[in-house]
Amino acid sequence: MKINIICVGKIKEKFYADAIKEYSKRLSKYSTLNIIEVDDEKTKENPSDKELNMIKDKEGSRIISKIPKDTYIITLEINGNALSSTDLAKKINTLSITGKSNITFIIGGSLGLSDEVLKLSDYPLSFSKMTFPHQLMRCILLEQIYRSFRIINNEPYHK
Repeated sequence: MKINIICVGKIKEKFYADAIKEYSKRLSKYSTLNIIEVDDEKTKENPSDKELNMIKDKEGSRIISKIPKDTYIITLEINGNALSSTDLAKKINTLSITGKSNITFIIGGSLGLSDEVLKLSDYPLSFSKMTFPHQLMRCILLEQIYRSFRIINNEPYHK
């Protein structure tokens, strides 16, 4: 299985980088992981709706240029489908046994994802109605993917 994570922005804090490195190492037992970072756009104070959409569109173009061919796209969206850890594991397992062994998760920037990226999504996924910093969301996503593989393989993992 190949897991891609396309995310807007860079990891600046060491503790996030350390967590990402640890979960990436753990995931290497189960899949090939490819984390792709695209630059975020600076947002000026009090931008207009038009300016906000332009920023999302620029970030969206960068994301789209990095999406691999023949991949199943899961976008992280506040209004996406909320799954339990077990349900996410079932989703990943079902994808792999139905021949979709290349999965791409997309984490947007602070303004979310552009309409063009959302249109490409095969499955919108929500971790919460809350908003999280993209660095933290990357850690949470990696932990949940790792947890999914532990569940799929009937291996113990803390609850």
